[in-house]
Amino acid sequence: MSASKVPESHFIDAPAGRLHYHDFGEGEATILVHGGGPGAYGLSNYRRNVDALSQGRRVIVIDLPGFGQSDSRPAPGSLFEPMAAAVLDLMNHLGLDKASFVGNSLGGATSLRFTLDHPERTHKLVLMGPAGGLPVTSTFPTEGLMRMLNFYEGEGPSIEKLRRVVELLVYDQGAITEELLAERYRDCTSAKALANPPLRGRGYNPKDDLWRERLNELQHPTLLIWGRDDRVLPLDSAFVLLKCLPQAELHVFPNCGHWVQWEKADRFNELVGRFLDD
Repeated sequence: MSASKVPESHFIDAPAGRLHYHDFGEGEATILVHGGGPGAYGLSNYRRNVDALSQGRRVIVIDLPGFGQSDSRPAPGSLFEPMAAAVLDLMNHLGLDKASFVGNSLGGATSLRFTLDHPERTHKLVLMGPAGGLPVTSTFPTEGLMRMLNFYEGEGPSIEKLRRVVELLVYDQGAITEELLAERYRDCTSAKALANPPLRGRGYNPKDDLWRERLNELQHPTLLIWGRDDRVLPLDSAFVLLKCLPQAELHVFPNCGHWVQWEKADRFNELVGRFLDD
């Protein structure tokens, strides 16, 4: 999608807080669910994917609670539960009985949490470096995750702190443009974000361990996608999910970090499009 092409915004006034989303194309519904880094929101994460993925299908891009133009929601227990509840609000508002999900990082865990809670509402799952897994060999939490979670701590946000976060999201540092940093910095330093920074103070919570859940009961076709060089949620986080999800397959991109949909956009779009159409 061209940066100059600004799609129409849509809002839902849900009881738990206002939600923002974009809507593209027609056909079977696929919901794109973004990650949780500072300045993240739906269209920012998936700008390189919506045009391709909305050819022949309906693609809905949500801003999760506390991100983009969506209101925050309290998360006293699992972080993923209010996120999944927001997805349910979106589907009910749009009258969608069922949808497929493409989720990155926080969005992957949100998609998996939603499917555990509402399996009858999910068709297919594409999970890119999702949270909620178990790294079996890597030191955890990773440096990339710690930089993300501590972004608002200390002296607060700065463009250099943001650069240090984003440089661990990608393998190719040339993918980091000044325009990308400026856009994310505007969003993560907005009055709304500073008043209630998303993910601030989040430590380990066993309720976020989705790998402990009844994943073996999920018979949904599932495509796990990982960047081999992911420094936020490392590749070995995929192995327990691959073993536990009965219909899961794994695709690994070499020379790629946590942002597969950004760094390998063309190949990602082709792979995901085939999987959704199969």
